[in-house]
Amino acid sequence: MKRIETFLRAGFLPFVIIIGLIFPTRLPAAPGVTALRCGGMVDVDSGTVRDGMVIIVEDGIIRAVGKDLPVPADAELVDLSDATVLPGLIDCHTHLLLRGTSYNDQLLKMSIPYRAILGVEAARQTLDAGFTTVRDMETEGAMYADADLRDAIAEGHVPGPRVFACTRSLVTTGSYALFGMSWELDLPHGAQVADGVEGVRLAVREQISHGADWIKIYADSRYRDRDGDSLVGTPTFTDDELKAIVDEAEREGVHVAAHTYTDEASRRCALAGVTSIEHGLYIGDATFRLMKERGTVWVPTLTAYYTRAHDSSSAPAERRRYEVSAARHRETFARALNSGVTIAFGTDMYFPHGEGTREFGLMVDYGMKPMDAIVSATREAAKLLGIEHETGSLRPGMAADIVAVRGNPLVDIRVLENIIFVMKDGVIHKRVN
Repeated sequence: MKRIETFLRAGFLPFVIIIGLIFPTRLPAAPGVTALRCGGMVDVDSGTVRDGMVIIVEDGIIRAVGKDLPVPADAELVDLSDATVLPGLIDCHTHLLLRGTSYNDQLLKMSIPYRAILGVEAARQTLDAGFTTVRDMETEGAMYADADLRDAIAEGHVPGPRVFACTRSLVTTGSYALFGMSWELDLPHGAQVADGVEGVRLAVREQISHGADWIKIYADSRYRDRDGDSLVGTPTFTDDELKAIVDEAEREGVHVAAHTYTDEASRRCALAGVTSIEHGLYIGDATFRLMKERGTVWVPTLTAYYTRAHDSSSAPAERRRYEVSAARHRETFARALNSGVTIAFGTDMYFPHGEGTREFGLMVDYGMKPMDAIVSATREAAKLLGIEHETGSLRPGMAADIVAVRGNPLVDIRVLENIIFVMKDGVIHKRVN
């Protein structure tokens, strides 16, 4: 108990590891050899579903893929002949440390250790939903707990997807929650406040030193209600600050993701060299062309806005505002498809965790081809995260990140909402007979 008390006094940093100390049983190691017999296999490289394929997995790596391959005598055979197999899914925009309760409550009433424990639950739910890799797009006031959760998962203490951590995110003074509180109180912010070129450089260095894999910025915020739409915001960082953030991060081999809603903020971020733009509900044709030219990836996160527009528990006025935003988001998605900009899959999922695959249905409803939607959550998402040589497709030499569904997702994309099998790094985490 003294060891745990020491950790508690030190703060939240090792808290997710405490679970491993109390319950020391580690997750199972990847078995020696496993053979998966597939009914169909989605080949994201050729854009086809291949029948009768067998995947041989050894020590967590895909060793062979082929039609009717012989099963090694010492292999564990997994019969998925009634299912369609896909690469493990990748969500490029999620929040494992967020819940569906009030934002103010999470920052003011929940301790960071408590939120870290809930993050462990969210990580398991996310993995069960078929996401073997995620980019956690900041902790919203929980400091560097996503980096700790990432490490606890990687070390086998708790189950969850491979995590790329954005830690705290960057905002300018007065541009981000908490809002409306007494100026006499020194309260926590949902992100790290940084102003001026030297200020943002220091903040980037701090976050990287504490384990940030990516830097996230809020490039517009403090939303005003214009034309009945509460999500139209004002740009935050200056052009010089944006360029300094990107320069400082890239010197350390870390990329920058920008939360934007407005076209102006999106354009300025693309010019500054950010790697991905998140949400971007109002991006225009010219900015999409600019993004394509510069290789800037768009992560639309349709689910978050669609869900809030159809939330019957919300106040009518709030729901109407989100209905306007969701409708404009759909129009923007159509412009993105016409522009040819690279789209990577992301949900902005924060509650309920484990339902991120609903994004696929919206992408297809809004005009994307089913195979392209799958590619956005596998090969293209892996490219965005710089791991396309490790995961994102089912080829020899890749990590054995594999999921399965009943039915053909190219015929009905919503079969992806019911994942029946999940393997990550060769370890079977979920199997529904």
